[in-house]
Amino acid sequence: MAHVFITGASGYMGRSLITALLARGHQVRGLVRAGSQHKLPAGCEAVIGDALNAASYVEAIAPTDTFIHLVGVPHPNPSKAKQFETIDLASAKIAAKNARAAGIRHFIYVSVAQPAPVMQSYIAARATAEQAIREEGLNATILRPWYVLGPGHRWPYLLLPIAWLLERLPGTRETARRLGFVTLDEMTATLCRAVESPASGIQILAVANIREWARR
Repeated sequence: MAHVFITGASGYMGRSLITALLARGHQVRGLVRAGSQHKLPAGCEAVIGDALNAASYVEAIAPTDTFIHLVGVPHPNPSKAKQFETIDLASAKIAAKNARAAGIRHFIYVSVAQPAPVMQSYIAARATAEQAIREEGLNATILRPWYVLGPGHRWPYLLLPIAWLLERLPGTRETARRLGFVTLDEMTATLCRAVESPASGIQILAVANIREWARR
């Protein structure tokens, strides 16, 4: 049984992951802002704090052994470039620093597939966050999905036939596989397996790895 601390716990991916972790017998604490505790699945212990304020939650992390950082701007697009720096990157740096201070054994971070021809500011923020995790000396699993299909995130289903074709053409295969879609269920299953298989050093899970881990 793992003791898991999750930032971004009340979000799109957080709620699904918490439900799955609790069902597998893990203990989960979720960081939420005051007034949002009702969004957490039953059985998850709420920690009231601000992901952008290190002091608001650092003392509440222990005795956690696994830290999962899920904070990010919802529905990212190029117009949100500034928010990628002030929210996504800033919160990740704080999370990594707090995790090291708390003696976390395993840090899990959801990044983004890279390189890519679009969303450069988003990718830059996530890549810089990955570097911050390395600089803190954490054992970490870093997931690199491109787009996560699920409730409220379904429009790309229309593109799946094109994505399937591009993955099979020699000239586009590598890029299409790196920037392929994964589902919320696949992300949830892979994150659970990452919790149960802590990394030693830095472990990167690209789209193909996420799909594979979800099938295990």
